[in-house]
Amino acid sequence: MKMIDLILAKRSGGSHSREQIQFLVDGIMDGSIPDYQLSAWLMAVCWQGMNMEETAFLTDAMCHSGQVLDLSELGSVVGDKHSTGGVGDKTTLVFVPLLAAAGIPMAKLSGRGLGHTGGTIDKLEAIPGFQVDLSTADFIKQVKGIGMAIGGQTAELAPADGKIYALRDVTGTVESIPLISASVMSKKLAAGANLIILDVKCGKGAFMETEEKAKELAATMASVGRILKRPVLAVVTDMEQPLGYAVGHTVEVIEAIETLKGRGPEDLHELCMELGGLALLEAGKAKTKEEAEAKLKELISSGKALQTFAKLIEAQGGDSKVLEDYSLMPTAKLKREFLVPGEASDNKWIAHIDGRKIAEAAKVMGAGRTKKGDPIDLSVGLVLKGKCGDKLKGGEAAAIVYCNDEKQFEAACAKLSEAFTFSDKEIAKPSLIKATVK
Repeated sequence: MKMIDLILAKRSGGSHSREQIQFLVDGIMDGSIPDYQLSAWLMAVCWQGMNMEETAFLTDAMCHSGQVLDLSELGSVVGDKHSTGGVGDKTTLVFVPLLAAAGIPMAKLSGRGLGHTGGTIDKLEAIPGFQVDLSTADFIKQVKGIGMAIGGQTAELAPADGKIYALRDVTGTVESIPLISASVMSKKLAAGANLIILDVKCGKGAFMETEEKAKELAATMASVGRILKRPVLAVVTDMEQPLGYAVGHTVEVIEAIETLKGRGPEDLHELCMELGGLALLEAGKAKTKEEAEAKLKELISSGKALQTFAKLIEAQGGDSKVLEDYSLMPTAKLKREFLVPGEASDNKWIAHIDGRKIAEAAKVMGAGRTKKGDPIDLSVGLVLKGKCGDKLKGGEAAAIVYCNDEKQFEAACAKLSEAFTFSDKEIAKPSLIKATVK
């Protein structure tokens, strides 16, 4: 078997067998396939695509290119949740303790932020003492002991994906849906969970900017899950504007805690109810969507979900006093307001919020990375005072900016002025949930 034959076959629109895909992944791992040939193949895939079976073969081969966690001792259902990345997406911090409180063990491996999207691991490090670097043995032991763990992804899981992604990043082949699907699903399958919940974002603040593309990605990953006999539930959600009001590390942790206290933003609560309801139904913890939602709401109102989050924090070395004293987390020196244009007598409706520009406002203050390993400032961020369709007055705050000096504030305001669009007429509020795919 020769790599040139795979390149020519894919270039002409042909499909690969399982054996050919395995040859490809083996060659990536042992270095026998040079980067220039792999790059040519990636571009051919970008142009010609892959069918569902090929995508499943690639996913499976990449999954088994490294360590595959065996979580069978944790029970018949072990959950994992993944978001395709967005702005203000602190869902995992709410979802993991909520599902664990509902009796579904959650084994969640998360990443750090890169580019305009925030990383769950970075957010958790705003909690004093919280340890994200868990060994495989400690990760499994913790899930077995308290029903949940959130750890950082390791290089041992699906290492072929890391090698492929490094080339995709520099060859203009990142946005291929089969390659994205195989990348996400190989890591999820290697992490050992057998109930995978996916939140596929669409809009300006997401990698998939159109709803059509996001639905295609969700359907592809769900199909790969079916072929490989792992249940996958996918929801397509709006990321044109940020999720919730807070963007930044400390401020997002605060908003997640407030959501577990029943005081969070409507859209974040809605998303957790939707994803959680699907998970409870699939796991047999509820018979109807209404019953599932009622159970989840009771876990929040009773305080059990918050108590479960406290257990997670303490198990991973963190200080659970942050649940009541937010000042224990990194705090910016200054609090400033970005104002709505116009006079106090003017009614202004928020017509649009560009999620990517909001993320850039946080990034210019030090909240984001340009390249892997860059230091970040956990204290800075911003909190929106309204979302699309909300009415504000001229001169009111459209956002509260948490910064450490006036230069940061000015830089953030320059981005915020590009992010907000106001209207003199009432604007309808957009829907959050775009589609559900199984």
